[in-house]
Amino acid sequence: MEKGTKNRLPPWIRIRVNCGGAREEVHSILSGLKLNTVCSSARCPNLSECWHHRTATFMILGDECTRNCKFCAVTHGPRPAPPDPDEPRRLAEAAAKMNLKFVVVTSVTRDDLPDGGAAHFAAVIRELRGKLPEAGIEVLTPDFNGNREHLNLVLAARPSVFNHNVETVERLSASIRNKATYRRTLEVLRMAAEDGDGTPVKSGLMVGLGETDGEVLQTLRDLRHAGVSILTIGQYLPPSDAHWPLDRYVEPAVFEQWGRFAGELGFTSVASAPLVRSSYRAGELVR
Repeated sequence: MEKGTKNRLPPWIRIRVNCGGAREEVHSILSGLKLNTVCSSARCPNLSECWHHRTATFMILGDECTRNCKFCAVTHGPRPAPPDPDEPRRLAEAAAKMNLKFVVVTSVTRDDLPDGGAAHFAAVIRELRGKLPEAGIEVLTPDFNGNREHLNLVLAARPSVFNHNVETVERLSASIRNKATYRRTLEVLRMAAEDGDGTPVKSGLMVGLGETDGEVLQTLRDLRHAGVSILTIGQYLPPSDAHWPLDRYVEPAVFEQWGRFAGELGFTSVASAPLVRSSYRAGELVR
């Protein structure tokens, strides 16, 4: 695996740019209902492809995060706007208009809220269940500061998949993530596996931040030991020069090796490739 530069993508990374009616329709629905997506806020390279296929990852609790992780493009600040109590209803309406069969909901981190936004997540799940009873629902949550009671508010609403990302290997976690810790993430995942009454637990890892291959393998072992059964591994692409610098581009063959290793560890579903992101084709991965 050779190091690359931030300015030139390797030949195996090709970001699709799709225009047309479907993408414009998704944009119109989201903007009309005043909803945020992680696709836009985090500058996801798969935005065009996903919106072209009439899918999007909703981002609730505003567009301003109380943490400032060095890999993330989402706006941050100490005092975000209060949660919008009508947001769950509007999100369910948007999902119905988009005819979604699988809905992915994430959020900014809200350390300013007593429950970290857990009750708001639960309200969104309930609204989606009422509007789209047959749809799958995946929630990608923050760590709720490791509070089991708040985590269980989300799990009690019965999402189809509970997702919380480890993001990077243990050695780099304290440098790259703000306030979140590697061990607390593993504990949250373990609690979700124990308390979720069979709800599949998912996590995601970025590579190219300075980790070694051995550290990636150890992270996969740690995630599996914590009870994670669904895994994503993707290439880190810095949103700007002000973010954590790129260390290397990982070749597709290595992603494939990691995917096979994860299967041997007992993960039931694995997506491991350069442009994989935590919510990319989430419904297909679950199936």
